[in-house]
Amino acid sequence: MTIAVDFDGTIVEDRYPEIGSEKPFATETLRMLIQERHKIILWSVREGECLDEAVQWCKERGIEFYAVNKDYPEEKVEFNNHFSRKIKADIFIDDRNIGGLPDWGTIYRMLKENRSLRDVIKETLTMSIDSTQAPKKKHWWQH
Repeated sequence: MTIAVDFDGTIVEDRYPEIGSEKPFATETLRMLIQERHKIILWSVREGECLDEAVQWCKERGIEFYAVNKDYPEEKVEFNNHFSRKIKADIFIDDRNIGGLPDWGTIYRMLKENRSLRDVIKETLTMSIDSTQAPKKKHWWQH
């Protein structure tokens, strides 16, 4: 899949134009997705030096993007009559999603298992409820 990922508020805490602290498991999850052959595009409002700093921050943590703010690495604005800042991706990961940004573990499960957020939350809640219930008492005739 091609996955477009925002930077500020998604990979790191939103401290724009500074770089905030990393969101738990963000870079680990992105490295796993890259290792699984997904194309990760950095999709950010950042430009110029601020964008370069974000790309370098990610590179230092082992994240090499397929492309940055474009659909493919070779894309050039001056040679593309139909250039658009709207990225063509299968999935968008952004802190501005309706309902906010799930934790990166949940994001990974959704992508790996091809499941919706609703399904993952429902399963997690069911497992949580099951684990808090006391085991049923056995009768004397049951071993």
